[in-house]
Amino acid sequence: MTVISPLGSPFGPTPKRASGMDGGPPLGRAPRGPYAALDLGTNNCRLLIARPTVDGFRVIDSFSRIVRLGEGLSQTGRLSEAAIARTISALTVCRDKMRIHGVARARMIATEACRSAANGIQFLEDVRDRLGIQLEIVDRETEAHLAAAGCGALADQNARSIVLFDIGGGSSEIVWLSGEEGRGGEGFDDSTARRIRAWESLRLGVVTLAEKFGGNDVSDETFAAMTQFVADQLAPFALRVAGEARCAHFHLLGTSGTVTTIAGVHLNLPRYDRRQIDGLWLTSSEVDATIGRLRSMTYAQRSANPCIGHERADLVLAGCAILEAIRQSFPAERIRIADRGLREGMLTQLMSADRGGPHANRMGH
Repeated sequence: MTVISPLGSPFGPTPKRASGMDGGPPLGRAPRGPYAALDLGTNNCRLLIARPTVDGFRVIDSFSRIVRLGEGLSQTGRLSEAAIARTISALTVCRDKMRIHGVARARMIATEACRSAANGIQFLEDVRDRLGIQLEIVDRETEAHLAAAGCGALADQNARSIVLFDIGGGSSEIVWLSGEEGRGGEGFDDSTARRIRAWESLRLGVVTLAEKFGGNDVSDETFAAMTQFVADQLAPFALRVAGEARCAHFHLLGTSGTVTTIAGVHLNLPRYDRRQIDGLWLTSSEVDATIGRLRSMTYAQRSANPCIGHERADLVLAGCAILEAIRQSFPAERIRIADRGLREGMLTQLMSADRGGPHANRMGH
């Protein structure tokens, strides 16, 4: 069970009210100001600020920065001082943006790095004391549900079954969705939670895998070893659901820097463009070809690619290995790319609650 926190003003603790919302209007009554969702992951710090619309929401500001909060965590078990400093800097930007826009309702979460680190709780207490914002550590089930809530609208309406995955920095979530009640289009759909049939969270991501096997120079043997390492951990879940999950019009739905990078490289974009990426369909052969291109590049070439850059150059092949393991476990002719995820899921749920939707009378999942 998780609690939507902070509820109301995102800055510091406020007295609880009978409404069930800390410092905000009662559930079912929309706040006057915009909403915000912040996702602090092992690799990235991301923020969305949005206002609700009839069929979803309109983003009015956003922020994303690679902070590598979990750098070295797999070796030391702790968040390093350098990683903390980078993250505090990014969170300061997020706080200032929320204040400038007068955010009235926010959910701000931390994921695998803070879940795993011995000093994760202390770090969040320091963030609260130094910046006046409170971050909530969510469990793996909540993370999987939020990814599904944020991306489910991109599922093919005709699909009877979809496997959605989110390749993160320190964990990777795999969700099996039924096709019933699905809808396509560009809106955001909070009915996705009712379609979840099974989920798994692997305690590995691009940062942890690259630190274990190396990310700068990846030989064929190393890439194969990475893929097998992931496949071994995915195998119990795949054996349990693969037979039922793969049925008529089955497809994969991926969200993460890995799949959006593959899409950008496939399109040969001169610079990353979300409008061309979000919702893009790729065939299995197109993914094969693009991963082959990435594996043939040197570290310097990956760094120079405008859709990768030096901040991801040592992580992208680890992400490709995770993707390969998922594709081997759940073979599909098509994969849809989502440049949306946890933040959109949080916004969807917050706005649904204020509209009196399915999350109006419950906190979390």
